[in-house]
Amino acid sequence: MRLHARTLFAFLLALAFWAFPWRAAQAASVVTTDQVRAELMVHAPGGLRAGEPAWLGLKIVHKKGWHTYWLNPGDSGLPTQLQWQLPAGLQAGDIEWPVPHRLPIGPLMNHGYEGTLLLAVPLKVTQAPPDAPLTIRLRADWLVCENVCIPEGGDFSLTLPAGAARSAWAREAPLFDQTRALLPVAWPGAKPSARVGPTGLTLDLQGLPKEWQGRKLSVFPTAAHVLSPSVEPQAQWRAAEASTTAGAWQGLMAYSPQRMEAPAEMSFVVAAAEKTPAAQARSGPSSEPAGILLTAAVAGAWPAADAGAPAAGSLGGAVTTGAVEPSNAAPAHTTAPPSASGWWAAAAFALLGGLILNLMPCVFPVLSLKVFGFAADAHNRRVLALGGLSYTAGVVLSFTALAALLLALRASGEQLGWGFQLQSPPFVSALALLFTLMALNLLGHFEFGMLVPDRWVTARAKSPLVDHFLTGVLAVVVASPCTAPFMGASLGVAMTMPTAQALGVFVALGLGMALPYLLLSLMPGWAARLPPPGAWMLKVKHAMALPMLATVVWLLWVLGHQAGVDAAAAWLGVLVLLAFAIGAWGWAAGMAGSGRTVLRTIAALTVAASVAWAWPLLQAPADARGTAPASSGSTAGAPGATVADWAPWSPQALAEELAQGRTVFVDYTAAWCVTCQVNKRSTLRRDEVVQALRARGVVTMQADWTRRDEAITRELTRLGRTGVPVYAFYRAGAEPVLLPELLTPALMIQAVAELPR
Repeated sequence: MRLHARTLFAFLLALAFWAFPWRAAQAASVVTTDQVRAELMVHAPGGLRAGEPAWLGLKIVHKKGWHTYWLNPGDSGLPTQLQWQLPAGLQAGDIEWPVPHRLPIGPLMNHGYEGTLLLAVPLKVTQAPPDAPLTIRLRADWLVCENVCIPEGGDFSLTLPAGAARSAWAREAPLFDQTRALLPVAWPGAKPSARVGPTGLTLDLQGLPKEWQGRKLSVFPTAAHVLSPSVEPQAQWRAAEASTTAGAWQGLMAYSPQRMEAPAEMSFVVAAAEKTPAAQARSGPSSEPAGILLTAAVAGAWPAADAGAPAAGSLGGAVTTGAVEPSNAAPAHTTAPPSASGWWAAAAFALLGGLILNLMPCVFPVLSLKVFGFAADAHNRRVLALGGLSYTAGVVLSFTALAALLLALRASGEQLGWGFQLQSPPFVSALALLFTLMALNLLGHFEFGMLVPDRWVTARAKSPLVDHFLTGVLAVVVASPCTAPFMGASLGVAMTMPTAQALGVFVALGLGMALPYLLLSLMPGWAARLPPPGAWMLKVKHAMALPMLATVVWLLWVLGHQAGVDAAAAWLGVLVLLAFAIGAWGWAAGMAGSGRTVLRTIAALTVAASVAWAWPLLQAPADARGTAPASSGSTAGAPGATVADWAPWSPQALAEELAQGRTVFVDYTAAWCVTCQVNKRSTLRRDEVVQALRARGVVTMQADWTRRDEAITRELTRLGRTGVPVYAFYRAGAEPVLLPELLTPALMIQAVAELPR
């Protein structure tokens, strides 16, 4: 199979240009959805010159009833995120957040904005831009909510004409001026202090604006999930000591049940309630600020952060509590460097996960080819050892390259996770085509030598190690969407590490996967037990076509989930016509003259026409396929079926259930995840498991990651995972509780029985 690996790898590279799920949307300065209108703006009244003030901005106009979120979104939500790509000489600062509004949602309290919002960003000009058109690009992501929440985003681009660097660019000056008036400011003479207590944080504020005396204050901590936004502070005013300031304000603010931090200091934005019309008439015009930004040192020792939350071993050791931010937390801006012991633990688990990965059904077809190659070289010790080393290099380098690509795309703002390539219908189709060719070759339907140039055929004799290497690459391509036990946690931790350490974890994963074959190649004593090469190898070769064809069936099933039944059926037709065309190509070899040319032309045109016919179905958007993507999380096990007990997951649906005090079990799954399908059939579909969940009143949800879904990717990241399967219990005020990647009915029933009541 050495020549086969080389040829198939070249075929896979040729398909990568149209099969890979790159973002291809054209950027504009305005993005409009059903909920908001967002526009990229530039404000440079003195031109883009060094030392002149300038700003960038994202203007968001919300439809009535809809809102987006502040830096600290409150009980639920996500802050808007901006990622800039600027010409040389321009540097963007942080968002200057206007004072937010309190947005009550049932028992929850959020912080955000309605109506028209401008998120302004200071722009620093370090060197004068050239006298040429300047293009400013922005990737923005926001969560917009009403009764439901919708993750949205857009790619923005704005080109300033030549000369903009020297001329004023202030078309939206009134809007930027209005926004600056809404920013919190540092207030001279303000004296904040804070101290912790058994039930909450006591905040003392002195030196506030005199117009605020006696009015209700809104206090917004900039750090999420330290203090509870839904519990009103127990506040009081003391008399003013000077006519120029208000009296001292003191408030007891309750701790958040999701608190995981004990900060030494905290920052707050403080704003006063609107004056009544009568009070406004008495006082006349006022220069009071929209809000004040204060930072207070925190005195005292914080109480235990995990009070009220289930302990890590509270479910009999069957689960672990994810030490991650809650589902509605803002993404962390910085990550503390992991300890050396933490890296070694992650690498050890990755190595163990790589070993187990060899047993996963999605990997078996390619590995069976490797075993067949070992059998062919069993009596040549040197070739066997070099082949094992070359295969190991192919596996390790491929895992490392794939991880580097994933890390680079995530750093650029893409919401991707492990197995992201299988979320693309064209890529799944390409794999189905590849495995069909492999199966036809194993059955003797054709030889690759009749489809490729002669120099490729002779290349094997000159460099057989390349074929071993490419077999390793092919194994990683097929194995990458699988998640073996111990892999999920280790890869999730790796994604929080610096790049070099993260890649080291993936190297350990590749070594684990290649280790059994490396050891067999270096200790060839087992080979003496095999018979010499002969007719038995042809029978084994034919037998190995069966797992290849089984893999094609699985890939077409995944394609049906992603693109609909019509697309899967169309691609099956392409595979049938491909088999016919390959046969016709071989028949033409025995013909002479124009007959050979005509027959091969017909074969090539048949394949091209069938691909052109099926291609639009693979590219159709989700709402144009006639049917929605099948829920691969269905406990019914049938494509497209979701039983009533399993609701579709969304951030808002989860928040609503938790607000009602219910426990929620979420199955993060995908059709291309073989482990997910095994767990459904072996555990989640079992009557005793379903009855246990119902008896405890657990709400069950499915998060289907078969196609790319940025909301699910963000949630997996917050859970410390990069791929599926992931199984999590959620309770209000507690950290999510994660189960292992492989489930059993006994483990599931035990976990449900030990849930806190």
